[in-house]
Amino acid sequence: MSRTPARSAAASTPSKSAGRADKDQPLIDDIRLLGRILGDVIREQEGRAAFELIEQIRRLSVAFRRHADEQADKALKKLLKGLSGDQTVSVIRAFTYFSHLANLAEDRHHIRRRAVHERAGELQEGSLARTLERLRAAGIAPAEVVRTLARSHISPVLTAHPTEVQRKSILDAERAIARLLTERDDPQHLPRERADNEARIRARVTQLWQTRLLRFTKLTVADEIENALSYYEATFLTQIPRLYRELEEGLGEGDGDATIAPFLRMGQWIGGDRDGNPNVTAPTLELALHSQADMVLRHHLTQLHHLGAELSVSAMLARVSPAMQALAERSPDTNAHRQDEPYRRALTGMYARLAATLKTLTGGDAARHAVAPQDPYTHAGELLDDLRTIEDSLKTHHGAALARARLQPLMRAVQVFGFHLATVDLRQSSDKHEEVVAELLAIARIEPHYSQLDEAGKRAVLLRQLDDARPLRVPGASYSAHTQGELAIFETARSGRARFGAQAIRHAIISHTETVSDLLEVLLLQKETGLMRGTLHDDAVCDLIVVPLFETIEDLRNAAPIMRDYYALPGVRAMVQRGAADGYCEQDIMLGYSDSNKDGGIFTSNWELYRAETALVGLFDALNQGSPQPIQLRMFHGRGGTVGRGGGPSFQAILAQPPGTVRGQIRLTEQGEVIGSKYANPEIGRRNLETLVAATLEATLLQATRAAPKAFLAAADELSRASMAAYRALVYDTPRFAEYFFAATPIREIAELNIGSRPASRKATQKIEDLRAIPWGFSWGQCRLTLPGWYGFGSAVHAFLHRDGPKGVATQKALLQKMVKQWPFFSTLLSNMDMVLAKSDLALASRYAELVPDKRLRNQVFKAIEAEWQRTADALTLITGVKQRLVNNAALQRSIRHRFPYIDPLHHLQVELVRRHRAGDQGANVDDRVKRGIHISINGIAAGLRNTG
Repeated sequence: MSRTPARSAAASTPSKSAGRADKDQPLIDDIRLLGRILGDVIREQEGRAAFELIEQIRRLSVAFRRHADEQADKALKKLLKGLSGDQTVSVIRAFTYFSHLANLAEDRHHIRRRAVHERAGELQEGSLARTLERLRAAGIAPAEVVRTLARSHISPVLTAHPTEVQRKSILDAERAIARLLTERDDPQHLPRERADNEARIRARVTQLWQTRLLRFTKLTVADEIENALSYYEATFLTQIPRLYRELEEGLGEGDGDATIAPFLRMGQWIGGDRDGNPNVTAPTLELALHSQADMVLRHHLTQLHHLGAELSVSAMLARVSPAMQALAERSPDTNAHRQDEPYRRALTGMYARLAATLKTLTGGDAARHAVAPQDPYTHAGELLDDLRTIEDSLKTHHGAALARARLQPLMRAVQVFGFHLATVDLRQSSDKHEEVVAELLAIARIEPHYSQLDEAGKRAVLLRQLDDARPLRVPGASYSAHTQGELAIFETARSGRARFGAQAIRHAIISHTETVSDLLEVLLLQKETGLMRGTLHDDAVCDLIVVPLFETIEDLRNAAPIMRDYYALPGVRAMVQRGAADGYCEQDIMLGYSDSNKDGGIFTSNWELYRAETALVGLFDALNQGSPQPIQLRMFHGRGGTVGRGGGPSFQAILAQPPGTVRGQIRLTEQGEVIGSKYANPEIGRRNLETLVAATLEATLLQATRAAPKAFLAAADELSRASMAAYRALVYDTPRFAEYFFAATPIREIAELNIGSRPASRKATQKIEDLRAIPWGFSWGQCRLTLPGWYGFGSAVHAFLHRDGPKGVATQKALLQKMVKQWPFFSTLLSNMDMVLAKSDLALASRYAELVPDKRLRNQVFKAIEAEWQRTADALTLITGVKQRLVNNAALQRSIRHRFPYIDPLHHLQVELVRRHRAGDQGANVDDRVKRGIHISINGIAAGLRNTG
């Protein structure tokens, strides 16, 4: 096998112009500042020899990456191979922290450049301002946008998955550095202030260097809950109200009145996602609900306290409304100093009520008590009513300016987050639900062998039980721990909804939905635990939306037929419509990007998702035709960080959905490192949320509703068949491919890393089928092949071009070029592949391939991958007419140029340490250092690549 295959596609990108370099100078300055401070800290902490070693490695890596210096490459490999265990860990820590710091500098520069464009009046793609301008140009009035938003539901859903490698301690320190970088952009800073700023950055970098990157113990669900909540505290609680404000102002509704209904809400899987995670139980669901309520109530309390300080309005100087006066008089605040300050008296009373609410719901105590907690609010609407009373009084008595800064954002926060913060989804695999139902039926002596019945038999049994008002459980009977645990989850959901509000839990997601009975089983479990009342055929009302998750290629193809059969059952449609009073006249359907990709490859996964969405929308349009109470269909996109798992720019992804499938409705998961890269920085977080809203509005109000041309659809179908055949020929049909994968990637080491609470595999095997799609994609990213994001497309294009022989090539090529120009689905998919190829690196990947002991297997598989990589790169060039990668993505070009030379040493060292670890010839202490080095390198590479989760 060649020792020096082609460098990454990104290496061929052209250099920037001088003008672009000038624009990037602040970024370069920040990276140099942070690099210099990190170097100073390393020299201070580890000694000059360690610092000089790291500098030597950095210079060699930069020389090889930027100038293709083969001598530097040889010297680098020789140097790295000779490092001791302690030296290796020190070097890996240095380059890992540099990746983290470079991320902060890039985020800051992204915000900086956005501000420059805005000041120049240049509207950026994906911004609300640009979208609202397009809507105005299309003749769509603000009132129509407001009406559309009132019918919309947009929800990013945070999930915990086994690729999230950041510790909260690290996140907190990095947020502090980000804030300090922001301060440095102030042109009014005095020299002493700038020096003080640098000293504070140095303190935080020192903290990072002296803080463990890794956990000693595996992450628990409680840890994952705490990590997720840090993003609410840092970003969502403050930035979502700000986003609503900007939208109101952009629509000309900026008088502070809540004219835009709440449409953007957060979702959460952490604490409710049991699929493959035995650590999620009823107590962890209770902990998630409790922790979320505690955070949001304390946020509201803090804002009430600050409002009390700000609204020092005296009744002697400004009148108040009668309702406001009544609110003040109801307050238990009798302090003589506040008798002429009605707003303060009212807020003191509201604070006491909210403090009592905190005590009632979570058992916690508020930080401050002007008067004792008393008379708790029964729901968030009561608090919102009191806040509106204050707002109305201020507006009608010349105090509107006082409402803008804090009162109105708090009102929006109460509207959006309530007392529950985010909607927690329940998720479990269909086979686990079946086990519970089978045991309930057997012990009740209704059906001894439920699991052995065919689909028709299962439906018949389930429908009879759903039409029987009696419960299945037999008093005094003994049930398995699994059955008790599953029923306890649903019972906790019922009590949680009663306690924290109906928005606290709304969805029961069924992984691996393959049949109608999978949905009926969850209805029966809801009936058994009080979440469904009445009988299906007559008067059933169901609290949780039963959400099928279609994951594999076959499941996606069966999605519309399954839902058609489900809604054809007596009572189902009426039950869903009956829930309209509390917003349940909806049907969420979740589509799995990860497993469909692992099953059929990148192109087929995306194409079958496209077809499934189109079919489902057609089905529900037919169901709703002529109905006075239509059922709202909402797609829930199970996207990950990598392109192979549905990742990529969200704006383009939403606009690439099939025409007429968005309609203001979208949920999508946010996973892995993407959560940190999108939402750790408040400004970046708001911009990402803004992008979701802008794309949803454009897809709903501007996108053409007619289907793509038949020629496009036929071509995609043909490409899909060929792409899937090529992908499966490698992954599933190549003898011993799994052996290659487990040897040539750090998958085994990833499984050992204390990253998430969920196991990396569903079963203790080395079958690709049993491996979770998330560590599958994560591992390919670590070895820089990024295979799930492109494999099979090159072969598919080659077959498509040559299907009619040499004479047909020009015609087929012209069709593909027309598709990429006119079809958002196709152009977005190719753009994502372009990004993935730019991040791949065959030279580095070949180092990982050397870990495969069997030389014949290594050469066979790697050469096949290398050949398909080249075919895919050639296909992209042929279709787009552009040879270089990332021509239309200057920001990622910039990122790769600044970042990748510092990731390369991490790859080289990871390979060397994996080799030592697997050889197993070290003593216990040495081996511990080797494992620690591997795990830190995984962290550093993930941080450097960013969208790897």
